[in-house]
Amino acid sequence: MILNTNDHRPMILAVDDSVENLQVLAALLKDDYRVKIAKSGAKAIELAKQHPHPDLILMDVVMPGMNGFEACEILKNDVHTQKIPIIFLTALNDVADETTGLQKGGSDFIAKPINPDIVKARINVHLALQAERRKTETLLKVLLPDAVISDLIKNGSHKPEIHKNVSILFCDFIDFTGITTQLSPEVLIAELTDIYGHFDEICEKHGATRIKTIGDAYMAATGLSSKNNDHAIKLVNAGLDFISFLNERNKVAQQKWRCRIGIHSGSVIAGIIGKTRFIYDIIGVDVNIASRVESVGKNMAVTITEATKNLLNSNYFFQSIGVTSLKGAGDMPLFVVEKK
Repeated sequence: MILNTNDHRPMILAVDDSVENLQVLAALLKDDYRVKIAKSGAKAIELAKQHPHPDLILMDVVMPGMNGFEACEILKNDVHTQKIPIIFLTALNDVADETTGLQKGGSDFIAKPINPDIVKARINVHLALQAERRKTETLLKVLLPDAVISDLIKNGSHKPEIHKNVSILFCDFIDFTGITTQLSPEVLIAELTDIYGHFDEICEKHGATRIKTIGDAYMAATGLSSKNNDHAIKLVNAGLDFISFLNERNKVAQQKWRCRIGIHSGSVIAGIIGKTRFIYDIIGVDVNIASRVESVGKNMAVTITEATKNLLNSNYFFQSIGVTSLKGAGDMPLFVVEKK
């Protein structure tokens, strides 16, 4: 079946060994969804693994060869398909059968003969739940490293870790206090929401994790999810993109925003802090240094320490701004970095 790639309706995979049943389902769903069909459990697995993955599967149970329960179990054990909701449509209506279906990973169980309104209602419920789950995952990926998300899902907790090779970024807006006196609360929050939203997108693009925002301060880090030594490159590129975004935004926006960005590389302790209202945070001497670098950095520029500079390659220009005394860290050479 050839699908229109410009059709963005949810995709439903209907699985049944009865051609007549598949025709009924296709007719029922075609106006609201894209529909794929499979006549066996094995074919269902094959189609479910293909891109784009279906958004939901309607699965018959009693089929020749591999039955629906077996197909469901295989799909739920595959990382690429385990999150696809599966609704069983079956003539089996015993409580034990329904229990088995749910234990195998099914999301719902509808007895045949089907009621079209009930089928559509159940589909809409599970697609809505799936959409909310994806929104939550997208948000978590901005706020938490992948390893932390995985631990929270599997174990409900995450043990603090020492990360010895990370880069930390602080971004602060210039004259924020003055700006806040000129804008209404609604406009101020809208401005910050827009800017931080774009910063989040830039972080995601470069594999950085937004740690937190505190008023006009934005904090991000790289190296928390991987052991590669490109964490400084990724974060410097993100910082430079922050500056580019603000420059472009200032050309058309009524309110002009300017910032300072400081980056330092070193080690941190990272973990979940809090019990009822938790946040993922990083602490340590090198976090404090990154904050100090931002506070003495150049306006609308990315200022870095020598530790970060030594991790970059020949694709950058460095302008020394001299040795600067940083509170709690002593004298340190600092540099403004730009791409060649």
